[in-house]
Amino acid sequence: MLTETMTNVAPENLSHDDWVNLADNLKIETELFIDGSCVAAASGARFETINPATGKVLASVACGGVEDINLAVAAAKRAWEDGRWKNLPTRERITILLRFADLVETHAAELALLESLDMGKPITDALTIDLPEVVVSLRYFAECIDKINGAVTNTDNNALHMILREPLGVVGAISAWNYPLLMAVWKVAPALAAGNCVVLKPSENAPLSCIKLAQLFVKAGGPAGVFNVVNGYGQEAGKALALHMDVAKISFTGSTAVGKQLMIYAAQSNLKRVALETGGKSPQIFMSDLEDIDRAVDYAFAGIFDNAGQVCNAGSRLLVHRDIYDVFIEKFTQRSQAVYQHGEPLNPATTLGPVVTHLHQKNVLAKIEQGIKEGAKLVFGGRASSAFEQGAYVQPTLLSNVESHMTIAQDEIFGPVAVAIRFDDEQHALAIANDSIFGLAASVWTADLKTAHRMIKGIEAGVVWVNCFGDGDMTQPFGGYKQSGNTRDKSIECFIGYTQSKSAWINLD
Repeated sequence: MLTETMTNVAPENLSHDDWVNLADNLKIETELFIDGSCVAAASGARFETINPATGKVLASVACGGVEDINLAVAAAKRAWEDGRWKNLPTRERITILLRFADLVETHAAELALLESLDMGKPITDALTIDLPEVVVSLRYFAECIDKINGAVTNTDNNALHMILREPLGVVGAISAWNYPLLMAVWKVAPALAAGNCVVLKPSENAPLSCIKLAQLFVKAGGPAGVFNVVNGYGQEAGKALALHMDVAKISFTGSTAVGKQLMIYAAQSNLKRVALETGGKSPQIFMSDLEDIDRAVDYAFAGIFDNAGQVCNAGSRLLVHRDIYDVFIEKFTQRSQAVYQHGEPLNPATTLGPVVTHLHQKNVLAKIEQGIKEGAKLVFGGRASSAFEQGAYVQPTLLSNVESHMTIAQDEIFGPVAVAIRFDDEQHALAIANDSIFGLAASVWTADLKTAHRMIKGIEAGVVWVNCFGDGDMTQPFGGYKQSGNTRDKSIECFIGYTQSKSAWINLD
């Protein structure tokens, strides 16, 4: 619970001091959530979650292991088998999920505060970007429930053939830390809407808000056992979930390497479905005929520096036509540095927080140094923040004179690091854009409709934006080609992915 300040003042009007006071008085739930109750880990083990802005321990969290995963899956399986969720009348499930969304909206300030403290996200971003998207996602999938139809095929007169869509059973979800609630809800909401029961394993780097999420589901009227949360490390809890014989599907957002391992675990167990949203190295392509270079530049730096670059589809590769390259770099440097400044995450004016851990900070800085050694030119940034030495801050960084073969142009850095690459013509831009093991997203800036259509067809990515970057809504399937994964989040396509088809052939003779 929060202090009375939260009820007396609209969250968007709270000051830095208000947020600090609320943080000091915040009660943080640190246990697991199994079968409708908060419980300690069976082993009693705990781990510390660190505030990346201060380097200080935020909370000691119950650390679930194999036994806890088994208990959570067993609870979900009981809920699945007795039909307490899947057999509810359709409108009742819709009502519960809409009430769930309303409760998340009511508790948005508390959830945003947990996100900000746990992974360093600026409070304004958490409150005005992340939480509204969480609420929209919950409402969208609730509204999908009665919109999915089966089919009756046109077959012989002596038979009736129906194709039905049914839920899968118990779904295991492993979510990422960069958008702790949103990435979890992109899995949990469609799984629940389709009638499944869920066991969620949040990232150990930012687990706190997901426990609150599960509590709100039960408060909304969701039956116990339908939505369970087990905090813990991927090597133990995540692995146990992926290997579990009673889990019908595992849905994962995270690194490509871990995604590949989860596919192995699925093969070693019960051939469960595996839905992966993994890495990205998204190109933003700027043709020489773009109409408004200032607008394009503003989208460009937001595409890589938002959320400190910790975005799977971050537009980290700036492919700029040779004719506008120098002007683009100059404007990018001036305009981005005026917008993105480090600050304390609980200060509403802060636009750039720390990266998630000090280890991640070290890895990002090492990638920058490697790029310079390979011949890239450091235009700005490239260091930790001297003003916030205790935090895991990395300055927004731009490297120019980059070649596509360089490590910094190939590896997903997952930090506020942009690399600028020149190209000569459309075919050259496509060759560079597709020179990656990833294919999550891309953008093209051009005034020519024919060019836009050719580029859309030529780019190997699951999402292509034209004259924008990152725009969209819940109708937009989100997912990638190649090693960026094999699934789609958001959209009806995502919802259907949490169901299976059943063919029923009735002999009428």
